[in-house]
Amino acid sequence: MLAADCARLADPHGRELAGEVLLVEHTPVYTLGKSGHAENLLVSREALEAAGAGFFHIDRGGDITFHGPGQLVGYPILDLECLGIGLRDYIDALEEAVIRTVDRYGIRGGRIHGASGVWIDAEGRRPRKICAIGVRSSRYVTMHGFALNVTTDLSWFSRINPCGFTDRGVASIASETGSTPSMEEVKRLVVKFLSEELNVEIYK
Repeated sequence: MLAADCARLADPHGRELAGEVLLVEHTPVYTLGKSGHAENLLVSREALEAAGAGFFHIDRGGDITFHGPGQLVGYPILDLECLGIGLRDYIDALEEAVIRTVDRYGIRGGRIHGASGVWIDAEGRRPRKICAIGVRSSRYVTMHGFALNVTTDLSWFSRINPCGFTDRGVASIASETGSTPSMEEVKRLVVKFLSEELNVEIYK
């Protein structure tokens, strides 16, 4: 793990809620979700190790993805019952917070039915994922979260079928804009919009 921030939640009246949001950048690693397919890893484990990347099976939803430098990975650990929302509403809130974040950089993000996450050109001929989302909950408490490509080296994704797709690409804020956004600014925007979508205060 390269860097990590931790924030806590409070309701609109300032009362602290049970929950935290961890924001991290990982060293290169590939993860395969519980519903994933091993054939979506296109190279050997030895090839990954030679490239300096790890590989893990994990218990989130979804298929295979990559985490690494230049990618903002968020792990909200929230009590959905306390927030008064269900898992689908929670996923919608994550997606909407990211859509609003990338909009600040002039990027139009959207959704594709049946494919979680945030997509560029979602209804066009060249859809590409800028943010992967894979979550699960146990007794209403959330685990795992989202991975937003900010300045990620997208060549890492050439070793996999990202999220199990063979006909869709990947994108980053940097690849879409040709600029290098500040990770701290992106964190600030994600936290701001997630606070608004969940109707809570997220603070350090």
